Amino acid sequence: MLLALRCAAVSAALLFVSLTAAFGQDILLTSRDGSITVEGNLLSYDGEFYRLDTDYGVLTVDGQGVVCSGPGCPDLTAYVAQLRISGARTMGEVLLPALVEAYAVARDLRVKRAVSDDTHFEYKMTTRLDDRLVARIQFRVSNSDEGFADLVAEEADLAMTVREPLTEEVRRGIEAGIGDLSAPRRARIVALDGLVPIVAQNNPLRRLTLEELAGILSGEIADWSAFGQAENAIELHGQLPTSGVQQGAEARILAGDTHRAMTRHASNAELSDAVARSPFAIGVTSFSEVGNASVVLIDGPCGRAIAPGRLSLKAEDYPLATPLFLYTPARRLPLFAREFLNWLTSPAAQLVVQRSGFVNQSPERIPLAAQGDRLAAAIMNAGEGVPLPEVQRMISDLSEAARLTTTFRFRGGSARMDTQSEGNVDLLARALEAGVYDDRTLIFAGFSDGQGPADGNKRISRQRAEAAWQAVKKEARTADWSRVTVRSIGFGEALPMGCDDVEWGRQINRRVEVWLQ
Repeated sequence: MLLALRCAAVSAALLFVSLTAAFGQDILLTSRDGSITVEGNLLSYDGEFYRLDTDYGVLTVDGQGVVCSGPGCPDLTAYVAQLRISGARTMGEVLLPALVEAYAVARDLRVKRAVSDDTHFEYKMTTRLDDRLVARIQFRVSNSDEGFADLVAEEADLAMTVREPLTEEVRRGIEAGIGDLSAPRRARIVALDGLVPIVAQNNPLRRLTLEELAGILSGEIADWSAFGQAENAIELHGQLPTSGVQQGAEARILAGDTHRAMTRHASNAELSDAVARSPFAIGVTSFSEVGNASVVLIDGPCGRAIAPGRLSLKAEDYPLATPLFLYTPARRLPLFAREFLNWLTSPAAQLVVQRSGFVNQSPERIPLAAQGDRLAAAIMNAGEGVPLPEVQRMISDLSEAARLTTTFRFRGGSARMDTQSEGNVDLLARALEAGVYDDRTLIFAGFSDGQGPADGNKRISRQRAEAAWQAVKKEARTADWSRVTVRSIGFGEALPMGCDDVEWGRQINRRVEVWLQ
């Protein structure tokens, strides 16, 4: 078995060498009129642009304006687009392959998959008419750490990750010259998921606070008697330290590593199966892979619990929502890759995401009548800060509208939106350009947490609503604004979703919702 794997690895290495033999050799680019020349080592050619390492640094040159000479010049008539994708197994086993295969169908191309070993496989796309090779897409399936590392080392063109880059990864990316991985528009959200605590179905635990969950993960809470059950040790299950889900749980729930002993598993599915078999077990897994276990709701000290689900993940109302990302370097990708990334937001791609077991980004409508819990909380909270007439005005403004799951949230202490919200700007802008909301009214409704004076919160919520609207307007360059009416309103703390006593509740409350009338 080991020999077979080694042979497969050697074959994969020889294939890679044969594909990239031309790169790393000297070329000379001369402008059509002969007045300008650039010499250097060819790094890549994407069918449009040469990328070469010169005495002046790495340069990108438009191939239409130059003539190439030298041993490293590519055959322009036999160009094949190449795309290397590396990273999280959660995305690389089913989701991205399904999207690649669906994209081939959309382009009317034949697609064939070849597997080298457990972590490497490749797609070849050819034309139906003459079987001409158009594109080669190579996958390396591992984890988010490796995805970022390959991107920084320029061994990948796209990194599949279930988390945002760490500070150290951002620093390495800048030093390597691939740009700031934390900058806006560097990540494309492919699908939505969430971190969820799970127990066996015969365990009576149904709710716990994030603080209690952190206590379990850290070891401060080690017995089920802390939750009113009989004395039994809590069996903690987790994933490998390199797992993006495990890293996300530790970063977002514990704000650091857990040192408590736990049973480690290689995948979400293994963890969920193990927890489902033991009434004394608990773990954190992905919403998409709960399996036969039972989800425990995240509760707040004020008694408001938000359940994970399709709508709460799309609206980012669930506090542990986890988008699935494709990160790109700050260099020009081949046209084939750029067109594939643009296709990922199409209705056809969203259907593939849904069928792959994840939550897609297609907006859905939530009528006011279906939001009884939120309205009840608003009425119960009415008082000196938010007088009842203010609540009545809000209900009147929104009574004939439906909330879209499209929501905007801002990073803590910043005017910049979070990554999922930046993606929502693009999605809403494309819908407006396509005329999806023609002859309708869009209401950008801003809300705040309950910290500070009510008048100030109302003003801030109105400013954020206007900022979200302006961000969408800037991106929707070809929209016909005569066909759609847009309003931005600030309601302050009038419609809380989470508890203001905890940070995650305040973060959920600070939002801009989009309502369709």
